[in-house]
Amino acid sequence: MKDKTSINRKSNTGAIERETKVHDKEGDIMAIATRDVVSIPPSKSIKDTAKIMMEHEFRRLPITDPGSGKLLGIVTVMDILDFFGGGKKFNIIEKKYEDNFLAAINEPVKEIMTRDLITLSTKASIGETIEVMLANQLGAIPLVDADDKLSAIVTERDIALSLAGVAGKETVQDFMSPKVFTTTPGTPLEGACKIMVRNGLRRIPIVGGEADISKAAKKLLGIITSTDVIRFLNAKELFDHLNSNLATDVLKTNISEIMVKEPITIEPTMTIGELCELFAEKNIGGVPIVKNDNVIGIITERDVLNAVKRY
Repeated sequence: MKDKTSINRKSNTGAIERETKVHDKEGDIMAIATRDVVSIPPSKSIKDTAKIMMEHEFRRLPITDPGSGKLLGIVTVMDILDFFGGGKKFNIIEKKYEDNFLAAINEPVKEIMTRDLITLSTKASIGETIEVMLANQLGAIPLVDADDKLSAIVTERDIALSLAGVAGKETVQDFMSPKVFTTTPGTPLEGACKIMVRNGLRRIPIVGGEADISKAAKKLLGIITSTDVIRFLNAKELFDHLNSNLATDVLKTNISEIMVKEPITIEPTMTIGELCELFAEKNIGGVPIVKNDNVIGIITERDVLNAVKRY
C-alpha cells in the first residue's frame, strides 16, 4: 500500500514529501542506525557544542526543540569550520563581534546550524538511504517518525562499518579520488579552514619536506581533519595561552601544530572490504593512498558508498 514516508526536506517553507511504497514495519536502515541520539537545543553555545562533539567523537549533532522533540536542524563540524574562518559564517566573529573570538564562541548554535534538512522515515531501506546520501552529498541523515520527531540517525560511517568484511574484492584504486587537495605545514589555520569549507573536505593531506618541488608536492608529512580543528578549538590550552581575544590571532596558528604527523596510509591494491575493516579498527573516515611514498589519491566513507551501493 502507499504510505507518506520516505524522503522529507525540512525548510522554513514547510515539508515536501515524496510518495513511495513502503511497509508498515521499520525499514532495514534501523538495523544499523543509532537510535539513542544525542541532540542539543538551539540555545546551546557554539563552544559547548564543540565540546560535546569532542566528548562523543561526533562530526554532527541534531538540533531539536526541547519541548516537542521535533527536529529543527543539524550542526556539523563543517558548520563550525565555516564559522571559524572558512566561510560566510565567519561574519559572526568578524562583524557582529568585531573579531572578538571569546565572545563569538558563546553565540547560540542556532546561528550556524543548517536548517534546510533532508530526512528519511524510519521505514527507509539501506539501499534508499545510500542513494539519497550520494545524490545529496550527505554524510548523515536523520530518521524521523510520522510526527517529525527525531527517532534515529544514520551516517556514512554506520553503513561503511556494517560492510566490513562483507564488501566485494574491488580495490580502492577503482574508487579513490585521484584529485587530492593538499597543503603545506606552514599554512595558517584560517587557510586550512577555507580549503575544507570551499571544497567540502573533511581532511587535507600535508605535503612537503623535499628541496625538489615536484617531489615535495607528493611527499606526505601528515594530515589535518575537521575533527582536529574542532579539538584544537575546544582545547583548554588554547584559551589559557591566548594573548588576546582576537580571532585573527587564533587563526594564525600554523597547521603543523595541529596536524597528525604519522597518518595512516594504504596502498592502491587494498580491497574495499579490507578498507571498511580498517575504518572500523582505527575509527577513521578517510585515508590517503600512497604508492612509492607519493600520495596518489584519497578514499573516504563516501567513496565506499559508491563502491557498495548495490549491496
